[in-house]
Amino acid sequence: MVTFLVAIAILIVGYFTYGKFVEKIFGVKEERMTPAYANADGVDYVPMDTKRNSMIQLLNIAGVGPIFGPIMGALYGPVAFLWIVFGCIFAGAVHDYLTGMISIRNRGAHLPELAGKFLGKAFRHVVNAFSILLLVLVGTVFVTAPAALIADISPAWITMGAIIVCIFLYYIVATLLPVDKIIGRLYPFFGALLVISAIGVGGALVVQGHPIPEITLENMHPGGLAVFPLLFLTISCGALSGFHATQSPIISRTTQKESQGRKIFYGMMILEGIIAMIWAAAGMALFNGAGLNEILAAGGPAAVVREVSITTLGAIGGTLAILGVIVLPITSGDTAFRSARMIIADYIKVGQKKVSNRLWIALPLFVISVVLTQVDFNLLWRYFSWANQSTAMIALWVGAMYLALQRKNFWIAAVPAAFITMATFTYILNAEIGFRLPIEWAYAGAALITAASIAAFFYTVRARLAASDSGIRPIVVDEELEQSA
Repeated sequence: MVTFLVAIAILIVGYFTYGKFVEKIFGVKEERMTPAYANADGVDYVPMDTKRNSMIQLLNIAGVGPIFGPIMGALYGPVAFLWIVFGCIFAGAVHDYLTGMISIRNRGAHLPELAGKFLGKAFRHVVNAFSILLLVLVGTVFVTAPAALIADISPAWITMGAIIVCIFLYYIVATLLPVDKIIGRLYPFFGALLVISAIGVGGALVVQGHPIPEITLENMHPGGLAVFPLLFLTISCGALSGFHATQSPIISRTTQKESQGRKIFYGMMILEGIIAMIWAAAGMALFNGAGLNEILAAGGPAAVVREVSITTLGAIGGTLAILGVIVLPITSGDTAFRSARMIIADYIKVGQKKVSNRLWIALPLFVISVVLTQVDFNLLWRYFSWANQSTAMIALWVGAMYLALQRKNFWIAAVPAAFITMATFTYILNAEIGFRLPIEWAYAGAALITAASIAAFFYTVRARLAASDSGIRPIVVDEELEQSA
Protein backbone atom coordinates (compact mmCIF):
# COMPACT_ATOMS: atom_id res chain seq x y z
CA MET A 1 0.00 0.00 0.00
CA VAL A 2 3.02 2.30 -0.02
CA THR A 3 2.20 3.79 -3.44
CA PHE A 4 -1.43 4.42 -2.49
CA LEU A 5 -0.65 6.13 0.83
CA VAL A 6 2.28 8.15 -0.55
CA ALA A 7 0.15 9.30 -3.49
CA ILE A 8 -2.56 10.66 -1.17
CA ALA A 9 0.13 12.37 0.94
CA ILE A 10 1.56 14.01 -2.21
CA LEU A 11 -1.90 15.31 -3.15
CA ILE A 12 -2.29 16.94 0.28
CA VAL A 13 1.22 18.42 0.19
CA GLY A 14 0.50 19.68 -3.32
CA TYR A 15 -2.38 21.79 -2.04
CA PHE A 16 -0.19 23.54 0.54
CA THR A 17 2.82 24.01 -1.78
CA TYR A 18 1.98 24.19 -5.47
CA GLY A 19 -1.48 25.54 -4.69
CA LYS A 20 0.12 28.40 -2.75
CA PHE A 21 2.57 28.95 -5.63
CA VAL A 22 -0.28 29.23 -8.16
CA GLU A 23 -2.18 31.60 -5.88
CA LYS A 24 0.91 33.83 -5.56
CA ILE A 25 1.36 33.95 -9.34
CA PHE A 26 -2.27 34.90 -9.87
CA GLY A 27 -2.09 37.67 -7.29
CA VAL A 28 -5.06 37.77 -4.93
CA LYS A 29 -6.54 41.21 -4.19
CA GLU A 30 -8.24 40.94 -0.81
CA GLU A 31 -9.83 44.38 -1.04
CA ARG A 32 -11.36 43.83 -4.49
CA MET A 33 -15.15 43.45 -4.53
CA THR A 34 -16.45 40.14 -5.89
CA PRO A 35 -19.41 39.69 -8.28
CA ALA A 36 -21.45 38.16 -5.43
CA TYR A 37 -21.83 41.69 -4.05
CA ALA A 38 -21.37 43.85 -7.14
CA ASN A 39 -23.93 41.96 -9.24
CA ALA A 40 -26.19 40.66 -6.44
CA ASP A 41 -29.55 39.54 -7.89
CA GLY A 42 -30.85 37.02 -5.34
CA VAL A 43 -30.81 34.21 -7.94
CA ASP A 44 -27.30 33.40 -9.19
CA TYR A 45 -25.25 36.19 -7.56
CA VAL A 46 -25.68 35.38 -3.85
CA PRO A 47 -22.83 35.72 -1.28
CA MET A 48 -22.17 32.47 0.61
CA ASP A 49 -19.45 31.52 3.09
CA THR A 50 -16.35 29.45 2.30
CA LYS A 51 -17.60 26.19 3.80
CA ARG A 52 -20.80 26.19 1.77
CA ASN A 53 -19.05 27.29 -1.40
CA SER A 54 -16.36 24.62 -0.97
CA MET A 55 -18.86 21.83 -0.46
CA ILE A 56 -21.03 23.02 -3.35
CA GLN A 57 -17.98 23.25 -5.60
CA LEU A 58 -16.92 19.71 -4.67
CA LEU A 59 -20.37 18.31 -5.39
CA ASN A 60 -20.65 20.37 -8.58
CA ILE A 61 -17.41 19.02 -10.05
CA ALA A 62 -17.41 15.50 -8.57
CA GLY A 63 -20.02 13.62 -10.60
CA VAL A 64 -19.48 9.97 -11.40
CA GLY A 65 -16.25 11.06 -13.14
CA PRO A 66 -13.90 10.61 -10.13
CA ILE A 67 -15.48 7.19 -9.50
CA PHE A 68 -16.43 5.66 -12.86
CA GLY A 69 -13.38 7.09 -14.64
CA PRO A 70 -10.78 5.77 -12.15
CA ILE A 71 -12.56 2.40 -12.01
CA MET A 72 -12.21 2.06 -15.79
CA GLY A 73 -8.71 3.55 -15.62
CA ALA A 74 -7.74 0.89 -13.08
CA LEU A 75 -7.59 -1.55 -16.00
CA TYR A 76 -4.25 0.06 -16.91
CA GLY A 77 -2.79 -0.77 -13.49
CA PRO A 78 -0.89 1.48 -11.05
CA VAL A 79 0.23 3.83 -13.85
CA ALA A 80 -3.23 5.37 -13.36
CA PHE A 81 -2.08 6.62 -9.93
CA LEU A 82 0.55 8.82 -11.58
CA TRP A 83 -1.97 10.59 -13.80
CA ILE A 84 -4.38 11.15 -10.90
CA VAL A 85 -1.70 12.62 -8.63
CA PHE A 86 0.36 14.73 -11.00
CA GLY A 87 -2.54 15.52 -13.31
CA CYS A 88 -4.55 16.78 -10.35
CA ILE A 89 -1.80 18.95 -8.82
CA PHE A 90 -0.26 20.43 -11.99
CA ALA A 91 -3.22 20.45 -14.39
CA GLY A 92 -6.67 19.87 -12.87
CA ALA A 93 -6.38 22.04 -9.77
CA VAL A 94 -4.59 24.79 -11.74
CA HIS A 95 -7.37 24.62 -14.34
CA ASP A 96 -10.11 24.92 -11.69
CA TYR A 97 -8.37 27.72 -9.79
CA LEU A 98 -7.67 29.86 -12.84
CA THR A 99 -11.14 29.47 -14.38
CA GLY A 100 -12.79 30.29 -11.06
CA MET A 101 -10.57 33.28 -10.26
CA ILE A 102 -10.56 34.74 -13.79
CA SER A 103 -14.35 34.48 -13.72
CA ILE A 104 -14.40 36.38 -10.41
CA ARG A 105 -12.28 39.12 -12.03
CA ASN A 106 -14.75 39.31 -14.95
CA ARG A 107 -18.18 39.62 -13.30
CA GLY A 108 -18.67 35.87 -12.93
CA ALA A 109 -18.31 35.26 -16.68
CA HIS A 110 -18.59 31.71 -18.02
CA LEU A 111 -15.99 30.02 -20.23
CA PRO A 112 -17.47 31.08 -23.63
CA GLU A 113 -17.26 34.75 -22.70
CA LEU A 114 -13.75 34.35 -21.29
CA ALA A 115 -12.61 32.47 -24.41
CA GLY A 116 -13.99 35.26 -26.58
CA LYS A 117 -12.16 37.88 -24.54
CA PHE A 118 -8.76 36.18 -24.32
CA LEU A 119 -8.57 33.90 -27.38
CA GLY A 120 -10.61 35.89 -29.92
CA LYS A 121 -14.26 36.69 -30.62
CA ALA A 122 -14.77 33.64 -32.84
CA PHE A 123 -13.90 31.38 -29.91
CA ARG A 124 -16.86 32.71 -27.96
CA HIS A 125 -19.33 31.17 -30.41
CA VAL A 126 -17.39 27.92 -30.77
CA VAL A 127 -16.90 27.45 -27.04
CA ASN A 128 -20.51 28.40 -26.34
CA ALA A 129 -21.78 25.59 -28.56
CA PHE A 130 -19.13 23.21 -27.20
CA SER A 131 -20.01 24.02 -23.58
CA ILE A 132 -23.73 23.47 -24.12
CA LEU A 133 -22.99 20.13 -25.81
CA LEU A 134 -20.76 19.07 -22.92
CA LEU A 135 -23.26 20.15 -20.25
CA VAL A 136 -26.20 18.36 -21.87
CA LEU A 137 -24.05 15.21 -22.21
CA VAL A 138 -23.01 15.55 -18.57
CA GLY A 139 -26.59 16.06 -17.44
CA THR A 140 -27.70 12.99 -19.38
CA VAL A 141 -24.85 10.78 -18.11
CA PHE A 142 -25.61 11.99 -14.59
CA VAL A 143 -29.22 10.91 -14.95
CA THR A 144 -28.65 7.39 -16.25
CA ALA A 145 -25.69 6.57 -13.97
CA PRO A 146 -27.38 7.32 -10.61
CA ALA A 147 -30.64 5.82 -11.89
CA ALA A 148 -28.84 2.52 -12.50
CA LEU A 149 -27.35 2.59 -8.98
CA ILE A 150 -30.71 3.41 -7.38
CA ALA A 151 -32.46 0.68 -9.35
CA ASP A 152 -29.83 -1.81 -8.17
CA ILE A 153 -30.70 -1.27 -4.48
CA SER A 154 -34.46 -0.65 -4.91
CA PRO A 155 -37.41 -3.08 -4.86
CA ALA A 156 -38.26 -4.64 -8.22
CA TRP A 157 -41.53 -2.69 -8.53
CA ILE A 158 -39.63 0.61 -8.78
CA THR A 159 -38.81 0.87 -12.46
CA MET A 160 -35.81 2.51 -14.08
CA GLY A 161 -38.13 4.86 -15.96
CA ALA A 162 -39.77 6.09 -12.74
CA ILE A 163 -36.38 6.79 -11.19
CA ILE A 164 -35.27 8.78 -14.25
CA VAL A 165 -38.47 10.86 -14.11
CA CYS A 166 -37.90 11.66 -10.42
CA ILE A 167 -34.30 12.72 -11.07
CA PHE A 168 -35.38 14.98 -13.95
CA LEU A 169 -38.06 16.60 -11.76
CA TYR A 170 -35.44 17.39 -9.14
CA TYR A 171 -33.12 18.79 -11.81
CA ILE A 172 -35.85 21.12 -13.11
CA VAL A 173 -36.55 22.51 -9.64
CA ALA A 174 -32.85 22.89 -8.73
CA THR A 175 -32.09 24.56 -12.08
CA LEU A 176 -34.85 27.17 -11.74
CA LEU A 177 -34.74 28.12 -8.05
CA PRO A 178 -32.21 30.61 -6.62
CA VAL A 179 -28.84 29.00 -5.86
CA ASP A 180 -29.20 29.33 -2.07
CA LYS A 181 -32.65 27.68 -1.84
CA ILE A 182 -31.86 24.03 -2.64
CA ILE A 183 -28.21 23.83 -3.66
CA GLY A 184 -26.97 26.07 -0.84
CA ARG A 185 -29.01 24.29 1.83
CA LEU A 186 -28.83 20.60 0.87
CA TYR A 187 -25.32 20.30 -0.54
CA PRO A 188 -23.48 20.52 2.81
CA PHE A 189 -25.39 17.42 3.98
CA PHE A 190 -24.84 15.64 0.65
CA GLY A 191 -21.17 16.55 0.89
CA ALA A 192 -20.88 14.98 4.33
CA LEU A 193 -22.39 11.74 2.98
CA LEU A 194 -19.96 11.79 0.06
CA VAL A 195 -16.89 12.32 2.25
CA ILE A 196 -17.98 9.69 4.79
CA SER A 197 -18.55 7.07 2.05
CA ALA A 198 -15.15 7.78 0.45
CA ILE A 199 -13.38 7.60 3.82
CA GLY A 200 -15.26 4.38 4.58
CA VAL A 201 -14.15 2.63 1.40
CA GLY A 202 -10.59 3.99 1.60
CA GLY A 203 -10.26 3.12 5.28
CA ALA A 204 -11.57 -0.39 4.68
CA LEU A 205 -8.98 -0.97 1.94
CA VAL A 206 -6.22 -0.13 4.43
CA VAL A 207 -7.62 -1.76 7.59
CA GLN A 208 -8.68 -4.97 5.84
CA GLY A 209 -5.31 -5.19 4.07
CA HIS A 210 -6.50 -5.43 0.49
CA PRO A 211 -3.52 -5.83 -1.87
CA ILE A 212 -3.25 -2.45 -3.57
CA PRO A 213 -0.50 -2.84 -6.19
CA GLU A 214 2.68 -0.78 -6.09
CA ILE A 215 3.75 1.60 -8.82
CA THR A 216 4.83 0.31 -12.20
CA LEU A 217 4.90 1.91 -15.64
CA GLU A 218 3.72 -1.31 -17.27
CA ASN A 219 0.47 -1.16 -19.23
CA MET A 220 -1.71 -3.84 -17.62
CA HIS A 221 -4.87 -3.27 -19.68
CA PRO A 222 -6.33 -6.71 -20.61
CA GLY A 223 -7.20 -5.44 -24.08
CA GLY A 224 -3.79 -3.93 -24.63
CA LEU A 225 -5.26 -0.47 -25.27
CA ALA A 226 -2.65 2.29 -25.41
CA VAL A 227 -1.99 4.34 -22.28
CA PHE A 228 -1.62 7.47 -24.41
CA PRO A 229 -4.06 8.99 -25.09
CA LEU A 230 -6.78 6.71 -23.68
CA LEU A 231 -5.84 6.83 -19.98
CA PHE A 232 -5.90 10.64 -20.04
CA LEU A 233 -9.45 10.70 -21.37
CA THR A 234 -10.73 7.74 -19.33
CA ILE A 235 -9.68 9.35 -16.03
CA SER A 236 -10.78 12.94 -16.41
CA CYS A 237 -12.73 14.28 -13.43
CA GLY A 238 -10.22 12.83 -10.97
CA ALA A 239 -7.24 14.51 -12.64
CA LEU A 240 -8.27 17.16 -15.21
CA SER A 241 -11.80 17.95 -16.36
CA GLY A 242 -13.19 20.67 -18.60
CA PHE A 243 -16.60 20.17 -16.99
CA HIS A 244 -15.16 21.97 -13.97
CA ALA A 245 -14.63 25.08 -16.12
CA THR A 246 -18.41 25.21 -16.58
CA GLN A 247 -19.04 24.80 -12.85
CA SER A 248 -16.47 27.11 -11.25
CA PRO A 249 -18.22 30.28 -12.55
CA ILE A 250 -21.33 29.26 -10.59
CA ILE A 251 -19.31 29.59 -7.39
CA SER A 252 -17.37 32.62 -8.66
CA ARG A 253 -20.75 34.39 -8.42
CA THR A 254 -21.18 33.43 -4.76
CA THR A 255 -17.60 33.82 -3.44
CA GLN A 256 -17.17 36.57 -0.83
CA LYS A 257 -13.40 37.22 -1.08
CA GLU A 258 -10.67 36.34 -3.56
CA SER A 259 -8.57 34.83 -0.76
CA GLN A 260 -11.16 32.04 -0.44
CA GLY A 261 -10.42 30.87 -3.98
CA ARG A 262 -7.53 28.52 -3.23
CA LYS A 263 -9.59 26.46 -0.81
CA ILE A 264 -12.73 26.52 -2.96
CA PHE A 265 -11.24 25.88 -6.41
CA TYR A 266 -7.76 24.36 -5.98
CA GLY A 267 -8.52 22.54 -2.73
CA MET A 268 -11.74 20.86 -3.83
CA MET A 269 -10.00 19.52 -6.93
CA ILE A 270 -7.34 17.99 -4.68
CA LEU A 271 -10.11 16.40 -2.59
CA GLU A 272 -11.65 15.02 -5.77
CA GLY A 273 -8.25 13.57 -6.66
CA ILE A 274 -8.20 11.74 -3.32
CA ILE A 275 -11.65 10.30 -4.06
CA ALA A 276 -10.39 9.17 -7.46
CA MET A 277 -7.35 7.52 -5.85
CA ILE A 278 -9.59 5.55 -3.48
CA TRP A 279 -11.80 4.15 -6.25
CA ALA A 280 -8.90 3.40 -8.59
CA ALA A 281 -7.18 1.54 -5.73
CA ALA A 282 -10.38 -0.35 -4.96
CA GLY A 283 -10.71 -1.45 -8.58
CA MET A 284 -7.12 -2.70 -8.62
CA ALA A 285 -7.17 -4.31 -5.16
CA LEU A 286 -10.42 -6.24 -5.31
CA PHE A 287 -10.21 -7.42 -8.92
CA ASN A 288 -7.30 -8.30 -11.16
CA GLY A 289 -7.34 -6.71 -14.60
CA ALA A 290 -9.27 -9.51 -16.31
CA GLY A 291 -11.81 -9.81 -13.48
CA LEU A 292 -12.44 -6.06 -13.47
CA ASN A 293 -12.84 -6.09 -17.23
CA GLU A 294 -15.46 -8.86 -16.99
CA ILE A 295 -17.51 -6.99 -14.38
CA LEU A 296 -17.33 -3.78 -16.41
CA ALA A 297 -18.47 -5.66 -19.51
CA ALA A 298 -21.37 -7.27 -17.66
CA GLY A 299 -22.68 -4.40 -15.54
CA GLY A 300 -20.55 -1.32 -16.19
CA PRO A 301 -18.88 0.81 -13.50
CA ALA A 302 -22.08 0.82 -11.41
CA ALA A 303 -21.68 -2.94 -10.84
CA VAL A 304 -18.11 -2.40 -9.64
CA VAL A 305 -19.26 0.34 -7.23
CA ARG A 306 -21.82 -2.01 -5.73
CA GLU A 307 -19.37 -4.91 -5.44
CA VAL A 308 -16.65 -2.75 -3.87
CA SER A 309 -19.04 -1.12 -1.39
CA ILE A 310 -20.64 -4.34 -0.19
CA THR A 311 -17.30 -6.21 -0.04
CA THR A 312 -15.49 -3.56 2.00
CA LEU A 313 -18.29 -2.23 4.21
CA GLY A 314 -20.92 -4.97 4.40
CA ALA A 315 -24.60 -4.70 3.51
CA ILE A 316 -25.54 -1.64 5.60
CA GLY A 317 -22.28 0.29 5.28
CA GLY A 318 -22.07 -0.65 1.61
CA THR A 319 -25.55 0.71 0.96
CA LEU A 320 -24.59 4.01 2.62
CA ALA A 321 -21.46 4.14 0.46
CA ILE A 322 -23.58 3.55 -2.65
CA LEU A 323 -25.86 6.40 -1.55
CA GLY A 324 -22.77 8.60 -1.32
CA VAL A 325 -21.88 7.65 -4.89
CA ILE A 326 -25.46 8.34 -6.02
CA VAL A 327 -25.24 11.83 -4.53
CA LEU A 328 -22.25 12.70 -6.73
CA PRO A 329 -23.84 12.55 -10.19
CA ILE A 330 -27.17 13.99 -9.05
CA THR A 331 -25.48 17.00 -7.47
CA SER A 332 -23.43 17.54 -10.62
CA GLY A 333 -26.29 16.94 -13.02
CA ASP A 334 -28.46 19.68 -11.55
CA THR A 335 -25.66 22.25 -11.72
CA ALA A 336 -24.79 21.10 -15.25
CA PHE A 337 -28.25 22.15 -16.42
CA ARG A 338 -28.07 25.27 -14.26
CA SER A 339 -24.76 26.21 -15.82
CA ALA A 340 -26.14 25.58 -19.32
CA ARG A 341 -29.06 27.89 -18.55
CA MET A 342 -26.70 30.61 -17.32
CA ILE A 343 -24.37 30.29 -20.33
CA ILE A 344 -27.27 30.57 -22.80
CA ALA A 345 -28.75 33.49 -20.86
CA ASP A 346 -25.41 35.33 -20.90
CA TYR A 347 -24.93 34.59 -24.59
CA ILE A 348 -28.33 35.95 -25.69
CA LYS A 349 -28.36 38.58 -22.92
CA VAL A 350 -31.60 37.56 -21.18
CA GLY A 351 -31.97 38.47 -17.50
CA GLN A 352 -32.64 35.62 -15.08
CA LYS A 353 -34.61 37.32 -12.32
CA LYS A 354 -37.93 36.22 -13.87
CA VAL A 355 -38.80 32.54 -13.48
CA SER A 356 -40.36 32.55 -16.95
CA ASN A 357 -37.03 33.52 -18.51
CA ARG A 358 -35.28 30.69 -16.70
CA LEU A 359 -38.01 28.24 -17.69
CA TRP A 360 -38.06 28.77 -21.45
CA ILE A 361 -34.28 28.48 -21.63
CA ALA A 362 -34.03 25.38 -19.43
CA LEU A 363 -36.91 23.22 -20.69
CA PRO A 364 -35.50 22.56 -24.21
CA LEU A 365 -32.29 21.34 -22.58
CA PHE A 366 -34.24 18.79 -20.55
CA VAL A 367 -36.16 17.62 -23.63
CA ILE A 368 -32.88 16.99 -25.49
CA SER A 369 -31.47 15.16 -22.46
CA VAL A 370 -34.54 12.91 -22.20
CA VAL A 371 -33.99 11.84 -25.81
CA LEU A 372 -30.29 11.17 -25.15
CA THR A 373 -31.09 8.83 -22.24
CA GLN A 374 -32.10 6.30 -24.89
CA VAL A 375 -28.55 6.24 -26.28
CA ASP A 376 -26.10 3.54 -25.12
CA PHE A 377 -24.27 4.71 -21.96
CA ASN A 378 -20.83 3.59 -23.18
CA LEU A 379 -21.22 5.64 -26.36
CA LEU A 380 -22.36 8.67 -24.38
CA TRP A 381 -19.35 8.28 -22.06
CA ARG A 382 -16.88 8.28 -24.96
CA TYR A 383 -18.34 11.48 -26.41
CA PHE A 384 -18.47 13.00 -22.92
CA SER A 385 -14.80 12.14 -22.29
CA TRP A 386 -13.64 13.75 -25.51
CA ALA A 387 -15.81 16.86 -25.12
CA ASN A 388 -14.73 17.10 -21.49
CA GLN A 389 -10.99 17.12 -22.14
CA SER A 390 -11.37 19.38 -25.17
CA THR A 391 -13.09 21.93 -22.94
CA ALA A 392 -10.24 21.58 -20.42
CA MET A 393 -7.79 22.29 -23.24
CA ILE A 394 -9.59 25.54 -24.11
CA ALA A 395 -9.87 26.62 -20.48
CA LEU A 396 -6.14 26.07 -19.86
CA TRP A 397 -5.23 28.13 -22.95
CA VAL A 398 -7.53 30.88 -21.61
CA GLY A 399 -5.71 30.76 -18.27
CA ALA A 400 -2.30 30.85 -20.00
CA MET A 401 -3.32 33.86 -22.10
CA TYR A 402 -4.69 35.70 -19.06
CA LEU A 403 -1.39 35.30 -17.22
CA ALA A 404 0.77 36.02 -20.27
CA LEU A 405 -1.00 39.32 -20.96
CA GLN A 406 -0.07 40.40 -17.43
CA ARG A 407 3.52 39.26 -17.96
CA LYS A 408 3.11 36.62 -15.26
CA ASN A 409 4.29 32.99 -15.23
CA PHE A 410 1.94 31.53 -17.87
CA TRP A 411 3.82 28.21 -18.04
CA ILE A 412 1.76 26.81 -15.16
CA ALA A 413 -1.21 26.73 -17.55
CA ALA A 414 0.51 26.56 -20.96
CA VAL A 415 2.37 23.28 -20.28
CA PRO A 416 -0.73 21.26 -19.25
CA ALA A 417 -2.68 22.99 -22.06
CA ALA A 418 -0.18 21.75 -24.65
CA PHE A 419 -0.20 18.24 -23.16
CA ILE A 420 -3.98 17.84 -23.17
CA THR A 421 -4.15 19.38 -26.67
CA MET A 422 -1.91 16.55 -27.88
CA ALA A 423 -3.97 13.93 -26.03
CA THR A 424 -7.43 15.08 -27.19
CA PHE A 425 -6.47 15.46 -30.85
CA THR A 426 -4.66 12.11 -30.87
CA TYR A 427 -7.82 10.52 -29.51
CA ILE A 428 -10.34 12.09 -31.89
CA LEU A 429 -8.13 11.47 -34.95
CA ASN A 430 -7.79 7.77 -34.03
CA ALA A 431 -11.07 6.91 -32.29
CA GLU A 432 -14.05 5.13 -33.82
CA ILE A 433 -16.22 8.10 -32.83
CA GLY A 434 -13.75 10.36 -34.63
CA PHE A 435 -11.71 10.15 -37.84
CA ARG A 436 -10.48 6.52 -37.42
CA LEU A 437 -6.95 7.25 -38.62
CA PRO A 438 -4.12 4.77 -37.87
CA ILE A 439 -2.52 5.59 -34.53
CA GLU A 440 0.78 6.67 -36.16
CA TRP A 441 -1.09 9.19 -38.33
CA ALA A 442 -3.07 10.34 -35.30
CA TYR A 443 0.13 11.02 -33.37
CA ALA A 444 1.59 12.98 -36.29
CA GLY A 445 -1.59 14.97 -36.88
CA ALA A 446 -2.01 15.78 -33.20
CA ALA A 447 1.63 16.86 -32.95
CA LEU A 448 1.17 19.29 -35.86
CA ILE A 449 -2.03 20.72 -34.35
CA THR A 450 -0.37 21.08 -30.94
CA ALA A 451 2.65 22.83 -32.46
CA ALA A 452 0.34 25.16 -34.40
CA SER A 453 -1.60 25.93 -31.18
CA ILE A 454 1.60 26.79 -29.30
CA ALA A 455 2.81 29.01 -32.17
CA ALA A 456 -0.56 30.78 -32.36
CA PHE A 457 -0.47 31.37 -28.61
CA PHE A 458 2.96 33.01 -28.63
CA TYR A 459 2.18 35.04 -31.76
CA THR A 460 -1.03 36.38 -30.18
CA VAL A 461 0.67 37.20 -26.88
CA ARG A 462 3.49 39.11 -28.58
CA ALA A 463 1.10 40.99 -30.87
CA ARG A 464 -1.21 42.06 -28.05
CA LEU A 465 1.64 43.06 -25.73
CA ALA A 466 3.28 45.06 -28.53
CA ALA A 467 -0.01 46.83 -29.28
CA SER A 468 -0.41 47.65 -25.61
CA ASP A 469 3.15 48.95 -25.23
CA SER A 470 2.70 51.24 -28.25
CA GLY A 471 -0.59 52.57 -26.88
CA ILE A 472 -2.62 51.24 -29.83
CA ARG A 473 -4.76 48.84 -27.82
CA PRO A 474 -4.60 48.75 -24.02
CA ILE A 475 -4.97 45.33 -22.44
CA VAL A 476 -7.91 44.89 -20.07
CA VAL A 477 -7.83 41.51 -18.31
CA ASP A 478 -9.89 42.40 -15.22
CA GLU A 479 -13.18 44.24 -15.37
CA GLU A 480 -13.91 46.96 -12.84
CA LEU A 481 -16.86 46.22 -10.58
CA GLU A 482 -19.25 48.81 -9.29
CA GLN A 483 -21.20 48.11 -6.14
CA SER A 484 -24.79 47.19 -6.88
CA ALA A 485 -27.49 49.42 -5.43
